[in-house]
Amino acid sequence: MTDPRVRDVYIVDAVRTPVGKYGGALAPVRPDDLAAHVVRALVDRTPRLDPARIDDVYFGDANGAGEDNRNVARMAVLLAGLPVTVPGVTVNRLCGSGLEAVIQAARAIAHGDAQIAVAGGVESMSRAPYVLRKPERAFPAGHQELFSSTLGWRMVNPRMAPEWTVALGEGAELIAEKHGISREQQDVFALASHQKAVRAWQAGAYDAEVVPLPDVALARDETVRENSSLESLSKLKPVFRSDGGTVTAGNSSPLNDGAAALLLVGEEGLRATGREPLARIRASAVTGVEPQLFGLGPVEAVRRALTRAGRGFGDLATFELNEAFAAQALGCLGEWPELDPSVVNPRGGAIAIGHPLGASGARLAGAVAHQLAAAGSGTGLAALCIGVGQGLALVLER
Repeated sequence: MTDPRVRDVYIVDAVRTPVGKYGGALAPVRPDDLAAHVVRALVDRTPRLDPARIDDVYFGDANGAGEDNRNVARMAVLLAGLPVTVPGVTVNRLCGSGLEAVIQAARAIAHGDAQIAVAGGVESMSRAPYVLRKPERAFPAGHQELFSSTLGWRMVNPRMAPEWTVALGEGAELIAEKHGISREQQDVFALASHQKAVRAWQAGAYDAEVVPLPDVALARDETVRENSSLESLSKLKPVFRSDGGTVTAGNSSPLNDGAAALLLVGEEGLRATGREPLARIRASAVTGVEPQLFGLGPVEAVRRALTRAGRGFGDLATFELNEAFAAQALGCLGEWPELDPSVVNPRGGAIAIGHPLGASGARLAGAVAHQLAAAGSGTGLAALCIGVGQGLALVLER
């Protein structure tokens, strides 16, 4: 950061829950309790920090239609037992919400509005409610329609261009067409995601960041499949196009539940924690694309973030790219020929680990920070595509 008025921002610690599958082990847990758990775990891991010194808590949440209503960040503060003087704000950039929370917290510290902040994200797709639109006049005579708030478009404005409001999976099919990505390529990519996640868990690579919930029988990510194979993936039927489709449940991220949180500090805050930081925040960028091509949102966001950081693809030691769909991730990778694909998602991606919408960006940022700390030095990047056509990227360094 070249502007002397802009202060360095450090990530001191990052935690996350194991990611639960839809209707799985975390389904009985409210989203505000998931958020409170990671906030409490983060504070407990830094015993020298007086929780009253936390200037703000930023949390991403993509839904907000159910038990995560009424500002889930503030609910997490209260449920975690932090002092009532600690404020909280919830942000929504859909799939990028957790990373947006990290960026907003970092921005507050960089400009002197805070010294210590918690940033994270949460989503319980299992507990996302059905919602009923309020009628325009009292006591309508006809039947009323319920909308599922789990994922995707609902209550679409009729003025919105119809090509913008296609299903997310159809958007992935469009990217597969645009880039000539075959079904086999997508299945190979999906299998690699599971294999890398399995190896990472077996090697203890996630031990430093995953904090299981008490009284919940889930110690590791629930959707990682040790027995996944190309043969089993190839047998799955396309979901969004019956004729010639390539996007399946196996080469897409599942529906999930989970939460993640990071502790961000400035120089003064760093001294208050008494800890060595995992990484430093270097730069970020957000961009927009055609909504139906949302999966390509990271392409330009990553380029801009690297330029702002004074780095190039060759400088990256690790790159956590959210795998909403294999077609989407492969489409982005095809736009970055300078990138070494071996640095991408070295411990598995969202196809295996899962994609609890509001939490994923925080999970990715935390994963990059832990990987840089384990390596001892280097530059890392976290990026996500975002529904309705956006991309978000964050550059870290150690």
